[in-house]
Amino acid sequence: MGYDTFNGFAGDYNASDVLIQAQIMSERGLVDAGYTQFILDDFNLEAQRNATGYIVANQTRFPNGMPALSKQMNALGVQLAAYSDLGYKTCGGFPGSWGHELQDLETWYSWGMTYLKLDHCYFPQDNITQENIYGTYTPMANAIAEFAARTNVTFIFSLCEWGLEQPWVWGKQLGQSWRIDNDVKPWWSSIATVITQASYQYWATDFYGHNDMDILEVGNTNGIGNPPGNLTYEESKSHFTAWALLKSPLIIGTDLTKVSNETFTILGNRDLIKINQDPNVGTSITPFRWGNNSFKVGNPNYPAVYWPNNPASPAQYWSGNSSYGVVIMILNTANQAQNMSFALAESWLLKAGRQYEVYDMWAHRTVGTAVRSWSVTLPAHGVSALLLNDAGAEPAWLNGTCANQYFCSAPNGSLIYPNAFS
Repeated sequence: MGYDTFNGFAGDYNASDVLIQAQIMSERGLVDAGYTQFILDDFNLEAQRNATGYIVANQTRFPNGMPALSKQMNALGVQLAAYSDLGYKTCGGFPGSWGHELQDLETWYSWGMTYLKLDHCYFPQDNITQENIYGTYTPMANAIAEFAARTNVTFIFSLCEWGLEQPWVWGKQLGQSWRIDNDVKPWWSSIATVITQASYQYWATDFYGHNDMDILEVGNTNGIGNPPGNLTYEESKSHFTAWALLKSPLIIGTDLTKVSNETFTILGNRDLIKINQDPNVGTSITPFRWGNNSFKVGNPNYPAVYWPNNPASPAQYWSGNSSYGVVIMILNTANQAQNMSFALAESWLLKAGRQYEVYDMWAHRTVGTAVRSWSVTLPAHGVSALLLNDAGAEPAWLNGTCANQYFCSAPNGSLIYPNAFS
C-alpha cells in the first residue's frame, strides 16, 4: 500500500509536492491505514548517469538530495520507493537499469528505498537479450537476490510490464507483484476492462505474489488527474472495492490537495483494507456468476453480451474467504440502477441449511440476515461489499426443502424438485 506520483502528476512533480502529499496522507489517517510506500515514478533523475555510472537525482526537482527527502518522509511514517526500467531508458527517457542493476540497487538503498517498480521500455534488441519478457526481468531479480545476500536487505519487486506474456503464470518466480493490463485510466470503461481481465486471472494471487491492477484512480474526477478523470462517486467505490478484494496493491494516484472528502472516505475504508491485508488469507475473491445466468457458474459467454464480446463487462458476483467471514462483492456493470440478487448456494463458501449475518463494508454495520438469498439495489456502476458470518440453522419452516434444486432427493430417493430440469 502506498502512493505513486504518475496518475496525479505525470512527470511534473518535485520534493515539495512529494512532502505535501505525505503530510496529507499522515494528517488524514491514510498512513495509519497502511499507505506507507511512496513511489517516485518516472522523471525523478538527471538525464545522464555520472562519470562512474551511477544514477543522479534531478537537482532542480530535489535540490536537497534524496537522502534528505527520505528522512523527512520517514518522519511522517512514509518510505520512499524507487522507479526504473529494465531497458536502456525509462519510458520518459531517463537512465534505465539495463547493465546497472546492482549499482542502482545500491543507490536506491542509500536513498532509503527498499521497494522497486520496474517498467518495460527501451529494452535491448533481440540479439543482445536473446530472451523474452521473463528473461529481460530476470537480471534485476538476480541482482535483488545478490544484493540481499550481501546486505540482508531484500527489495520488494513490482513488475510493471502491462500484462504481456502471461505474467500471472511466471511473475511469482521473480517478484511480488505483476501488472495484468495496460495503464488504467480515470473513466469507467477502463476500470471495468481491468476488472474483466482480473475475472480470469484472480487465481494467480496469493501470499507473496499479487496481480497488480495498476495505480488507483480514486480521486481523479471533475478534471483531476493525468489524464483528467470523470469517475463518479459510485464508480470510485466500485473501483476501490474491486482492487481491495482482489488483493491488488493499493497505490494512491491522485493529487490529494485537490480531492473531496469522499476520496478520503473511499481510500480510508478500513473494512476493505483489512481484507486486502488479511494476515491469514492471501487469495483473491473469485467470480461465481456473470450476469443473470443463475447457477451457470464462471461461464463468460452466457449471456453473449459478456466477455469476450464486451471487455468492459466483468463478472458481477464474487465471493472469497477471509479471516473475518465470507466476502461477497456484487458489481452493477449496467448503465442504470438495478436490483441484484444471488442464492447463497451459488458460492461454495456458504453452507446449505445455514443462515448468515450480513455486514455491509460500506455502511460499516450489520444490515440483516440472509436466508437462502440476498438482494440489493445498486446504482449504475455501483457496488455492494459484504461480510457473511454463520448465524445458525436456517428457519424451521424451510425444513425438507433444498437450496439447490438439482437432484435434491428425499431419503426414499424421490426428487424433491422433479421439474427442476424441465
